[in-house]
Amino acid sequence: MFQARLFSAVGRRASVLAFVASFLPGVVGGQVAPRKRVQTEADLPRFNYPVTGTVPQLLLADTPTFLTFATPVVADVDRLLREYQIDDHATLRGLLETKLRYAIISGADDKAALVTLREIRASEDKASAKLTSNLGEEAFLEARLAAGGGVTATCPERYEAEYRKLTEALPWDGVGGDLKRVKSFLGVQGTNLFVGVSDSELGPGVSKVHAVDLAGAERLLDAREMIEVSVGCKEATTRVLTAYVAAHDVMKPSIWEAREAVLPAAAKLTPVTVGIWDSGIDTSLFAGRMFTTEPGEDDPHGIAFDVRGGKTHGELIPLTPQQARDYPALVKDMQGIGDVQNSVDSDAATAVKMKLAGMKPAEMRAYFDEESILGGYAHGTHVAGIAAQGNPAVRLAYARMTYDNGNPHLAPTEDFVRQQSTMYGAAVQWFHEHKVRVVNMSWWDRPSNYEKDLADNGIGKDVAERKQLARHYFEMERSAMLAALKSAPEILFVTIAGNNNTDNAFEETIPSSFRLPNLIVTGAVDQTGDETSFTSYGENV
Repeated sequence: MFQARLFSAVGRRASVLAFVASFLPGVVGGQVAPRKRVQTEADLPRFNYPVTGTVPQLLLADTPTFLTFATPVVADVDRLLREYQIDDHATLRGLLETKLRYAIISGADDKAALVTLREIRASEDKASAKLTSNLGEEAFLEARLAAGGGVTATCPERYEAEYRKLTEALPWDGVGGDLKRVKSFLGVQGTNLFVGVSDSELGPGVSKVHAVDLAGAERLLDAREMIEVSVGCKEATTRVLTAYVAAHDVMKPSIWEAREAVLPAAAKLTPVTVGIWDSGIDTSLFAGRMFTTEPGEDDPHGIAFDVRGGKTHGELIPLTPQQARDYPALVKDMQGIGDVQNSVDSDAATAVKMKLAGMKPAEMRAYFDEESILGGYAHGTHVAGIAAQGNPAVRLAYARMTYDNGNPHLAPTEDFVRQQSTMYGAAVQWFHEHKVRVVNMSWWDRPSNYEKDLADNGIGKDVAERKQLARHYFEMERSAMLAALKSAPEILFVTIAGNNNTDNAFEETIPSSFRLPNLIVTGAVDQTGDETSFTSYGENV
């Protein structure tokens, strides 16, 4: 839902570095051995970091306790940067940001942290990010240096002046949209938010294996640093951005009104069947624009699969009585969260900010667990609305998947993955038999998801075994999905690059990493046509 986005603590002289390097692995005969090339995320080694207690207890622990957990993490990050050739910028940024977070939390070397921060900006692929990445962290470090350095219990006194200086030097046309989103997000930021969301994501695995992998450790470092910097300096940041936006904000015209194709309802148009391969459709919202199957077929407007990939019935997943009662309020919250993310000042945004501000971490975790379920429930209808916009000739059909939005997800097994993989072929066969011309697929999967699900269910003796199991299950799914799309060359499939600001080929994201003549992979842009900060990317996007 909300995604917020370390450097070695000791600085050494060159002579000391040379002496130590002679004892490091990868140095042979006094010469540095070639670094290992990383072509996909799977080429990186896996790490395991013990967690004593719960995620909230760790995030709220005193600094020495948290650093006991974090120090091995940054040591492994340094080794990865030293021994591996990582060309993927998103992965490189993630490692460098872990160094930066650690440096801020530890307060050991603020000057070195600023060097790391500049390396992060140099690795950014998007123009705005090259200017604004870790802007608050830069102001925090400069202010702390001015005060003599070291860990501070509160926001440094000069932070607001430093942040204002950095912000006012930026070109509004290049960064205005991003800074408005930062300002909007400040309205929901709080310690309980970062603790609750982290517990929702990482808590199930910690309760089973009492550890996190590197990705989990990076999230914990990010959350802890956000608590100390973003939350700690929230009032000062808000004052600066409020003034900056007020002085410069000129609403750029939307490019989409001129580009929107609205077909006349009175024209004699040939109906075209469009498949929404998603979580189902609330068909009551699309009267007269639903595809209808032949009499005697299982479902009147599509095909449905249960959470394990077996055939079932119904246009939407069944909700529990409590979920059905909560759903109308969650719809308003989802609108508010979307407005916050897009810096829209609305009543819904104000309401959701107030609601989140009053929640404790445990309430926050329960809220986002339910939001995940109901957000998935609504997703297919949301996508159908986009597909049907301005097109009276559309006839919507659905292939309803039942998203596993429980926390944790169901445990992956051989039979489970095989049945889910079979679903891909069955769905495409249904599209083929019913002459569907275009199919939208706004979803994705990747190997790391399997690793997390295995850990959350306590499966595998260690991270290496989970990586091996995840690879096996992922290849089963990938092969089945690729074969299914290839089997219907007459159907145009449209999918998303992803919302992770990563390269889809490096992450091996499916289906967006496929290269097929009947597949379009789309990225996200804003109202002005500029690439969004969150959109994933790739050569085939």
